[in-house]
Amino acid sequence: MQKINWSDIPVEQVNPKMKRQLIHGEKVMIAKLEFEDGFTVPWHSHDNEQITEVQEGVLRFWFDDDEDNSVDILPGESIVIPGNRRHKALMIGKVKEIDIFAPPRQDWIDGSDNYLRK
Repeated sequence: MQKINWSDIPVEQVNPKMKRQLIHGEKVMIAKLEFEDGFTVPWHSHDNEQITEVQEGVLRFWFDDDEDNSVDILPGESIVIPGNRRHKALMIGKVKEIDIFAPPRQDWIDGSDNYLRK
């Protein structure tokens, strides 16, 4: 067991519009993320189940390659995204949010998440 303070976790500048901090165990990961207005997370999917909670700003999701229908997640709201569900997201305003993944995202741990680093 380990006690962790977010202030001790390094902030990773993933790209000019995205910062994140990660804490993970064997079976779950929690990430604190900050995005600048207008950043788009491109279409992707992953095996991991994802829960996203928005704290500030608006996070607009699209699912299953459907560009015509979106879901806006507002501060205080959360969404559960099943593993392998294709999605993309747009940040409206400065967005602060928390993502929880099970199992942990190995590509985020080892930095091989190239789709975010462009």
